[in-house]
Amino acid sequence: MTFPNSPDAAPFSPDANWWRQAAVYQIYPRSFSDHNGDGMGDLPGVTARMGYLSALGIDAIWLSPFYPSALADGGYDVDDYRNVDPRLGSLDDFDAMVSAAHAANIKVIVDVVPNHSSNHHGWFKDALAAAPGSPERARYQFFDGLGENGELPPSDWPSHFGGPAWTRVVEAASPNAGQLGQWYLHLFATEQPDFNWDHPEVREDFHTTLRFWADRGVDGFRVDVAHGLAKDMSLPLRSKPELEILVSDGSDPLFDRDAVHEIFEGWRTVLNEYTPPKAAVAEAWVPFTERRLKYARPSELGQAFNFDLLQAHFDGVEFRAIAQKCLVEAAASGASSTWVFSNHDVIRHASRYAFPDESTLADLESWLMADGVTPVTDQARGLRRARAATLFMLGLPGSAYLYQGEELGLFEVADLPHDSLQDPTWFRTGHQVKGRDGCRVPLPWTPTGENFGFGGTPWLPQPAGFGALAASVQDGVPGSTLEMYRAALKLRRELQCEESLEWLSAPESEVVHYRRPNGWEVLTNFAAVPAVLPPGVELARVAISSGESVVADEGATGAGISAGTIPAETTLWLAP
Repeated sequence: MTFPNSPDAAPFSPDANWWRQAAVYQIYPRSFSDHNGDGMGDLPGVTARMGYLSALGIDAIWLSPFYPSALADGGYDVDDYRNVDPRLGSLDDFDAMVSAAHAANIKVIVDVVPNHSSNHHGWFKDALAAAPGSPERARYQFFDGLGENGELPPSDWPSHFGGPAWTRVVEAASPNAGQLGQWYLHLFATEQPDFNWDHPEVREDFHTTLRFWADRGVDGFRVDVAHGLAKDMSLPLRSKPELEILVSDGSDPLFDRDAVHEIFEGWRTVLNEYTPPKAAVAEAWVPFTERRLKYARPSELGQAFNFDLLQAHFDGVEFRAIAQKCLVEAAASGASSTWVFSNHDVIRHASRYAFPDESTLADLESWLMADGVTPVTDQARGLRRARAATLFMLGLPGSAYLYQGEELGLFEVADLPHDSLQDPTWFRTGHQVKGRDGCRVPLPWTPTGENFGFGGTPWLPQPAGFGALAASVQDGVPGSTLEMYRAALKLRRELQCEESLEWLSAPESEVVHYRRPNGWEVLTNFAAVPAVLPPGVELARVAISSGESVVADEGATGAGISAGTIPAETTLWLAP
């Protein structure tokens, strides 16, 4: 199967504002395409699929970590920030991928993981070999334990993946060699020790890392756990029984502290050394809007993810309110908004929308419990809603972040065999919570063959149903999810205009209608039944529908549009 480069691809252009309304496609490298047949996706696999990515119509790719790693957390445990995991390729392979992307007019964003390294990082090995109080340990968060002999953790902080956030080490240096000694902090897995960002060597080393990849042609950076770098580690450590930000004044001991912004001001200085300046986006799970926007200031990273739509029910009133709020916030910060429904950390949105309307977040979480009861879901409805939500989102001003496989309509694989699970949550919860592997299953490229065209035997097993959703099956098929994404992304690029919109429907309406300044209109019926089209909407203007087809005549039936109505859970794009 070949996907030729898009005929619309223009020569690579170093536009300083390319990111403001870009369509960015997240690639989880191990699961995208396996070029050498070892069962793990790799960088040559990305390069080989560049024609597919170009034909899809995206503006940039974002690569999740591809660095050397023991994969204790899917690559987010980094051994070496300035190299490529040999299982995924080499630096030469990386350079070839960047060149191929730029030739196809696709920018490249890479993940940076600054909150923690892996326990195999050279600095952490040095810290373990050194004595308490040594310069080597000062780069991380080492503390003496509590209790009579230091046998208790320094605080009650939990790990995001379950269990305590502290691990005690066996000392290697004299005079305490072989004895239990200090504890180190890891807000995530045991294998992910947290850096001490008060240390100047840590700050300067990450500046070096940014320059290393920028010099190789990277166009931007996605910053993992951006809100976690600055911590209040003054003694005695404050109690924090939950890993949730509970205050809005920057006084939380672990997250979203005011001191983090000085760090990112330093990053912006480095990113502005280049022409055009390198882009950056913060992953900052900050529930307080005014504080999240600080990360998106021009003096810092320039953009920050908002996950509001990702967390919303499929509800017109909720979607409109969120979109309006986020657009106002983005304008206030000088950034553009970001929109996202799926990524490597969450249940795919085609599955989320398949749950009953009354489902809570707890219901979804129980679905991923080892022995939890699978709720009754409607996959057809989930995909229908996902398609409608995606078209609603792609019409909004701002940048759209897409996750690999959503253009194929992939669902969460919630029934992976227990012996195949690799997410650290599975192990740190005593095999009670399956974790995030279900959204990371390798992609299907062809409908036949043991591995659906992925390559070697995949590191996570693919379900039999993946074959029907394979890229080659949907290629060129009118109404397929892949062709809907292609058509929408192509038209989105053609219609892109200034970052504003006008709401044409009432705030309480389940039929949400907005218009961009150039006359491009987006109309979504969030209701479970067909709805009357607003006055003045001409079916002849319908350019794209999230439904299977558009039929603009009196006798239209099924998923098509009959005169004067829009089907249930459907989005239409109206050309200017």
